[in-house]
Amino acid sequence: MNATIFPEKKHYPVLLNEIISIITPQYGGTFIDCTFGQGGYTKKILEYPKTKVIALDRDIESIKASLNVEKNFGKRFFFKNKKFSHLNELELNNENIKAIIFDLGYSYTQIKDTTKGLSFNSYGDLNMKMGLNKFSAKDVIHKLNKSELEKIFKFFGDEKDSKKIASKIVKIREIKKIDTQGLVKIIEASKKKNYKIHVATKIFQSLRVFVNKEISELIFGLINATKILKPGGIIVVVTFHSLEDKIVKFFFRSLSEKKSISRYMPKTDEEDNLFKLGNKKPIVPSNKELKTNAPSRSAKLRFATKEKNIHKFEKEILEKFNYLLEIENLSRKL
Repeated sequence: MNATIFPEKKHYPVLLNEIISIITPQYGGTFIDCTFGQGGYTKKILEYPKTKVIALDRDIESIKASLNVEKNFGKRFFFKNKKFSHLNELELNNENIKAIIFDLGYSYTQIKDTTKGLSFNSYGDLNMKMGLNKFSAKDVIHKLNKSELEKIFKFFGDEKDSKKIASKIVKIREIKKIDTQGLVKIIEASKKKNYKIHVATKIFQSLRVFVNKEISELIFGLINATKILKPGGIIVVVTFHSLEDKIVKFFFRSLSEKKSISRYMPKTDEEDNLFKLGNKKPIVPSNKELKTNAPSRSAKLRFATKEKNIHKFEKEILEKFNYLLEIENLSRKL
C-alpha cells in the first residue's frame, strides 16, 4: 500500500486539491505522509512556509525522492524507511500532528519496476515485495496448499474462480516452477474471456495484498495513527479497492457513532465518539482529474477528525476483520 497509481511517467498525486482543502496546510502545522512514494503530497504541503512533514515509506526506492525533498526543504522534512503500521515507533518529540495521510495505491514507477513484479505484464520470477518483506509471491504460489491459495484469492481478490485457479497452480507447480507469465497463463486458462479488466487483475491484487500484509498494515496503521493524534487532528485515507475501503469505512463509522449498551438504558458520558466523520460518502475524483489521470477512477477518499482521547478502541475493528488477519497469518508457514 504505497503511493498512487499513475498512467504516465509524470507523478499525479490523486485527489491532491481535495486533501489540501481538508488538512489546510496554509495555516501551518506538522503532517505525517504515511505513503511518501515520489513525494507528491509532501511537496505540496511544504509549499506552505509554516509546515513540517514527517514522511514514511516501506519502499527503499523512495529514499531517492526523499533526498531531493530534504535538499529543498531542509529541517522542515524528515523521512523514515518504515512501514506505516509502525507509526507508534516514531520519536515525535511532543509534535502536535495536524493530519496523517494514507494513500494506498501503487505508483507508476513501482508498477513498471520489473524487479518488483507487481504487474501481470512483468516477466521473470514472481516477487511483489514492496520493501521490508520476509517472503515473496513466488513463495506463496509454490509453498501454500490449494485451500490456502483459494482463501487468499477469494477474500483478498474477490476472485470467483479461486478454487479452479488454485487447483491448476498446485498441479502445474509439481511439474515446473511458475513465474509471472506462467501464472498469467494459468489464470487465462481458468477463466472465461471477454472481461472488462485483465483476467489476472484480481489474482495479482490478492497476492500483493498477502505478500505485503496490507490488511494488518492498514488496520494497525489506522489504530496507531489514532493514538498519535491529539483531539482536532485529522486522518485522511485514499483507497483503491473495495476491501481497503470496507476497512476504512468501518473504522471511521464504528468510532464516530454513539452506541448504547441497551436501548432501554440512558446514554452515558462513556459513549463519547472518538471521531467526527468528515464525509458520510467517499470523495471521488472530479471529471477533470479523471481526464488527466484515468486510473484515479477507483480512488475513494474518506477522512475523520479526532474528538476525544479514548485509549481502548481497537477491539471492535480487530474482531470485525479477524477472518482476514487469520488468512494473513498463513504467511507464518513461509
